[in-house]
Amino acid sequence: MRTDPLPFERIRNMRIDADLKQQDIADVLNVRQNTVTQYELGTTRYPVDALIKLALFYGTSVDYLVGLTDVKEPYPRA
Repeated sequence: MRTDPLPFERIRNMRIDADLKQQDIADVLNVRQNTVTQYELGTTRYPVDALIKLALFYGTSVDYLVGLTDVKEPYPRA
């Protein structure tokens, strides 16, 4: 059983909190469901374009998704 924290666990938690399946996120990212599994387990890294899509989808910032800030609201656009 895995006891260490998952990398970018916040992204997985946001999916679960939104009551979405991995396939729903796969559709957003235009990837296969097993790719989302690999992202969530940390066996494959999220590409930057996927992080941007997820930030826009969830209405937050990339910094929030990867745990660099606890401020959920996106940054204002200049």
